[in-house]
Amino acid sequence: MRLHRLDITAFGPFGGAQSVDFDALSAAGLFLLHGPTGAGKTSVLDAVCYALYGSVPGARQGGQGTHLRSDHADPGTRTEVRLELTVAGRRLEITRQPPWERPKKRGTGTTLDKAQTWLREYDAVRGAWKDLSRSHNEIGEEITQLLGMSREQFCQVVLLPQGDFARFLRADAEARGKLLGRLFDTQRFADVEKRLAERRRATEARVREGDTALLADAHRMQQAAGDAMELPDLAPGDPGLAVAVLAAAAVARGTARERLTIAHCGLTAAESAHTRAQEELAEGRELARLQHRFTEAQDRAARLAERAGEYEETRARMERGRKAETVAPALELREDAEHAHRRAALAEANARRALPEDQADSGAPGLAAAARRATEELGGLASARRAEHRLTELLAERDGLDREERADEHALREADAWLDGWEPARAALQTRIESAQEAASRAESLAVRRDPARRRLDAARRRDRLTSDVAAAERRALDSGQRAQKLREDWLDLKEQRLTGIAAELAAHLTDGAPCAVCGATEHPAPARKDAGHVDREAEQHAFDEHQKAQREHDEHKQHDTGLRADLKAVTAEVGDTPVDRIAAEVTELEQEFEQARRDASVLHAAREELRRAETERDQRLQSRQQSAVRAAARLTRRDTLEREQVTLEAELTRARGTADSVAARATQLERLAAVLTEAADAARAAEEAAVRLKKADARLSDAAYRAGFDTPAAAAGALLDSATHRALQHRLDERQSEESAVRAVLAEPETVAASRQAPADLALAGERAAGAERRLREAASARDEAVRRTTELDRLSARAEDGARRLAPLREEYDRVARLAALAAGTSADNERRMRLESYVLAARLEQVAAAATARLRLMSAGRYTLVHSDDRSGRGRSGLGLHVVDAWTGRERDTATLSGGETFFASLALALGLADVVTDEAGGVRLDTLFIDEGFGSLDDQTLDEVLDVLDSLRERDRSVGIVSHVGDLRRRIHAQLEVVKDRTGSSLRRRGT
Repeated sequence: MRLHRLDITAFGPFGGAQSVDFDALSAAGLFLLHGPTGAGKTSVLDAVCYALYGSVPGARQGGQGTHLRSDHADPGTRTEVRLELTVAGRRLEITRQPPWERPKKRGTGTTLDKAQTWLREYDAVRGAWKDLSRSHNEIGEEITQLLGMSREQFCQVVLLPQGDFARFLRADAEARGKLLGRLFDTQRFADVEKRLAERRRATEARVREGDTALLADAHRMQQAAGDAMELPDLAPGDPGLAVAVLAAAAVARGTARERLTIAHCGLTAAESAHTRAQEELAEGRELARLQHRFTEAQDRAARLAERAGEYEETRARMERGRKAETVAPALELREDAEHAHRRAALAEANARRALPEDQADSGAPGLAAAARRATEELGGLASARRAEHRLTELLAERDGLDREERADEHALREADAWLDGWEPARAALQTRIESAQEAASRAESLAVRRDPARRRLDAARRRDRLTSDVAAAERRALDSGQRAQKLREDWLDLKEQRLTGIAAELAAHLTDGAPCAVCGATEHPAPARKDAGHVDREAEQHAFDEHQKAQREHDEHKQHDTGLRADLKAVTAEVGDTPVDRIAAEVTELEQEFEQARRDASVLHAAREELRRAETERDQRLQSRQQSAVRAAARLTRRDTLEREQVTLEAELTRARGTADSVAARATQLERLAAVLTEAADAARAAEEAAVRLKKADARLSDAAYRAGFDTPAAAAGALLDSATHRALQHRLDERQSEESAVRAVLAEPETVAASRQAPADLALAGERAAGAERRLREAASARDEAVRRTTELDRLSARAEDGARRLAPLREEYDRVARLAALAAGTSADNERRMRLESYVLAARLEQVAAAATARLRLMSAGRYTLVHSDDRSGRGRSGLGLHVVDAWTGRERDTATLSGGETFFASLALALGLADVVTDEAGGVRLDTLFIDEGFGSLDDQTLDEVLDVLDSLRERDRSVGIVSHVGDLRRRIHAQLEVVKDRTGSSLRRRGT
């Protein structure tokens, strides 16, 4: 890679446009970039880095590129960096513009332009530049691929920061590892270490989880086994835990089975004793029962003897009742006959009271004959009844014809009156329909005009509101602009004060023996002192932040004001300057007209329906009038027919009624008379028959009582028992006989008689013995059940523990294997004798290459005295792998690089930087680096060493390289003729080329 030209505009401290011709500077091989502190020497290198990668190194990058803009630049000048270079045989031009907050072209305020990037390539055949891309991502990928380096690698290889490599020489292994890891991208090896550690932790967690479950089962087995099991004194994850748990479980199972055998024997003995005790208790209870049975039978026999007289009396009463039962049917028959006779006599008396006087004393035959005569006369009135019913229907029909005639006359008069007013009503309805149609057309026209009028009124009101908002926004923008301008002036004053006292700020960080960050000297005889009004970086940054905050607030206010003005302009163009009141009055008047037209048009449908109904009614009334004329002619004919039939029926009814008011009344009289006569005749016959049956029942009852042995029927009736009394007496007799039989049977039982001759049974003693035997049986059964439960539970838990141990075995093997690999990669394993991590091992190989490449130049710079070597020895209790020692040829001893002096440290770090550049270049694919920059550190060298170092740098020209030295050491300006000077003043820095 070779740089040709760099153009800078409004970048960093450079307020205007500056150009660097690297071809002219590189002609001498070595060139010097110098200038006072803070002038912007490093900013030139930042511009190269920004052109290539779109960002600058370290903490100087921020704000998405907005902080790269020079504070000295004119507001209308955009920040831009253009770099022309040759890489991989291609001549390219890269132009980058960071985001720019510029003034608006129209109105006030600012607007933010996005970052832009261009990539062009020179076409030698055509002799012109051609565009390749304007995409940030594509250009970034293209440059990174061509260079083969990231931004961090480029800054370490091309822009050699000597202070970093001096610290690298004195740093410990961890610090060296971080730097080398960024340069050689060994993150994948660190990821391997991390992945192994994660797998170890995950596998260990799973093993611990399995061991925890196994220990939990062991605790459950201990609870089940009681004191027959001891747990191993091991924690989850300890080796041998599964074996110890299974061994303890086996011992517990054996003990539990022995206890189960003992419990079975105890239960068998308790069952035998319990059986004997129960048999003895049953025998005692049986003896007591038989003795009690015999005593109770004797008592029952005595009670039976005492009630013998009562028994004989009951038996005699039952015998008389059985004889009276033979007379019971005759008694019942006689009683029924007497009741029937009384009912018949009463019915006859009641029937005779309703008879006419001339029939009151007649007998049953006379009454029956009179009833037949009345019935025959009633039958002759059937024809008269039909004539009377027909006459009633005829009169009703005539009344209906009269009503129908009156209704037709009324309807005819109403129809004539309605039809007389038909034409005026139809004309009025037609007029209403036409008016409603006109109103509907007018409402549609007004609706079209209403919506635009409403929008015009809303726009006028919004115009008035925006007018007020614009005035308020102008006031806010003016106030915030004044405040931002005042804060900017305050910040520039503080910045000027800080730049004036920057030497004191730098001197505050100096320590004895440490090189100066500016000149590199390790002695500081007269450092600058801070005065009372010194402004530090924090105060300046605070003022700058306040200025930026106020500027952003001012920009927001201006942007808001511009937006409001645009909205006001658009609304004013739409509605003009017409006042809101006038537009509102027009809208109101239009709304009223529309509502009135809509109300007038709303009756259109009703008017049409009313006209349709009126036309329908007219047709119906015409038809009804015609039907009335037809019905009138029919009624006249029907009325004549009915009158003739009425005369005939009335003559027939006069003959049939006689003295009654009507045929129905005469028929009712005859029906009532026939019914009374018939009822009286039936009652008289029933009374005569009942008297005959009563006489026969008396004779049959007297004969039955005599045959049954009773003197009179009354005595037989008194001896007769009802069913309840009979059942009660029979029950007493049956109980007596049953009791006598039961007592005789008990007193005749041999076992009962034998038991009565023995001594009384002692049930209390037998019960106590049986209860004790039962208690011992329950205790033995509980012990047996507990032993069975313990054995079963131990077998179940042991099987689960064995299954868990089998499943855990492959996982534990995996954990042991992963743990060994993780410890080996992390450098904590005993097999890793030097405790070297995997990433450190890879970096150690790279460091060996860097040390070998650096030694070739370090020998020239030190006149063959020093050689850099890589060391993998451990320092104290730390890890090994990234040690760096220097071999002193004068003493033949190897020592740490931290023992080098300031000047020795500089050229050693320079050699290290050049060697690292070679290794990284080879790592990046062998891209040739024809332009290098070395930043500071030459002030710590004496004249002879400086000559030797410059000779080494000058030897780089043999490979057609150019080296730029960034320093403000005065002696270098005399030794190096090609120079690029950075000059600073209050208006910004500028570049000046000399000696080319």
